[in-house]
Amino acid sequence: MKHSLQNHLAITYTVFVTAAIAVLTLAINIFTGITFTNLIKENIAGKSEEIVRLISELYKPIGDFDRAAIEAIGMYFVHEGYIVSVKDARGEQLWNAFYCDMQQCIKSINDIVSRMEGQFGLKGELRRQEYPIYYKEKKVGSVFIETYGPFFYSETETRFLSSINKLLFIAGLVLALLSTIIAVVLSRSIARPILRAAEAARTIALHSEKGIKKRPCIRVPQQYEMRELHDLSSSINELAFKLEEAERRQMQLSSDIAHELRTPLTCLQGNVEAMVDGVYEPDKENLLSCHEEILRLIRLVEDLNTLTGFEFETIKLNKSSFDLAKLIGHVAEQFKAAAYDKGIVLDLNLVESPIEADYDRLKQVFMNLFSNAFKYTDSGVISVFIESGGCQWHVSISDTGIGISEADIPYIFERFYRTDKSRSRSTGGSGIGLAIVCAIISAHEGSISPENASKVGATFHIYLPAGPAQGQPCTHKIPALLEGVAYGFLPTR
Repeated sequence: MKHSLQNHLAITYTVFVTAAIAVLTLAINIFTGITFTNLIKENIAGKSEEIVRLISELYKPIGDFDRAAIEAIGMYFVHEGYIVSVKDARGEQLWNAFYCDMQQCIKSINDIVSRMEGQFGLKGELRRQEYPIYYKEKKVGSVFIETYGPFFYSETETRFLSSINKLLFIAGLVLALLSTIIAVVLSRSIARPILRAAEAARTIALHSEKGIKKRPCIRVPQQYEMRELHDLSSSINELAFKLEEAERRQMQLSSDIAHELRTPLTCLQGNVEAMVDGVYEPDKENLLSCHEEILRLIRLVEDLNTLTGFEFETIKLNKSSFDLAKLIGHVAEQFKAAAYDKGIVLDLNLVESPIEADYDRLKQVFMNLFSNAFKYTDSGVISVFIESGGCQWHVSISDTGIGISEADIPYIFERFYRTDKSRSRSTGGSGIGLAIVCAIISAHEGSISPENASKVGATFHIYLPAGPAQGQPCTHKIPALLEGVAYGFLPTR
């Protein structure tokens, strides 16, 4: 049978605190009892000595003891539980409390027995103690004192001890009640955020299972003093945000794919229908137009297959050792004609950079990045430099083009995302080029991040692990991608 966390915490805390209070109360009771008992024994011994002292003072060298005074002292102490008898030096009885008032002696003893055995469960017996009396170092008599032993409580002492026990009991009961209340409040304060988080998780799972198109905004409070509860709430909110973002991207992806397919299919449909209706001649020129649209569809499907392959790790890298600088140089060579036509200066600052990677895939990366730089730069400079970071290579590709809007940077690597909202192909392709770039770099355990230049243009920073030939200890970590950008899915401007 499952128990709620709140009940479990409350019961556990209550049982623990109550047990602790019970042990503490018992310890206090035992310590108080021992201390009080020692005090009582000292008090009994003190009173016995007082009785002996008082009777010793009644001795007269001429005329023996004052028996009337002895009787007064003896009867006074009978009421306190001390049965006194006095004998002279010859052993003859001078006075005995039993002989004087037996009924009162028995009553005092019975009262003590009733208190000790009835209230405290302490059984004892009458004990007789002899105390000799000396006068000028000569024994002149003896005092015999009978008391209930090993000790006994007077009525005042009994009331005091009973009050202490009641006080301890009431204090323990009150503390146990307070601990129960505190346990309930504390367990509720701990369990409530967890229950909220669990309810939020169930709601997220329910909406995901039912496939609801518009997920409600699910958030849980996270202003908690306890770090663990704050982290739990933050994690649930982050999960909800990422699921919402994933759904948004999924819906956007469906829309984007439909848009990308609609244009070439519409062109094909229009051309084919025109040729069927006799508006266009089915000549080479019109067939080539249809062929171009088919090739565009094929490239789009191939790009999507490539991206999906990297996402699901079904594409294996064909790694080999080569010089990254030579690869970038070969790619730049292919853009010399375009640079000349647009009046763009290619500034290459390359150093020998041995690396173990997939040559063709990295070539695809830099072809795409160079292509983007040329598309968005009408004139100026496109610069590339490589620097070593110990266990990685840092490649920077900068242009002096229109740059990237700050609002676009968080989404620049999403599939089918373009900064030109008109989705014109005059400056952009299918919109998944940088997605493939990021997927390839991620497959190489690297990272890529964009930033706007200080004055004009944009820069892409690529970090790739150095090859074995580098031979330097790894002291630098490859930077993480920009916050808010999904790892492994980076796409084109």
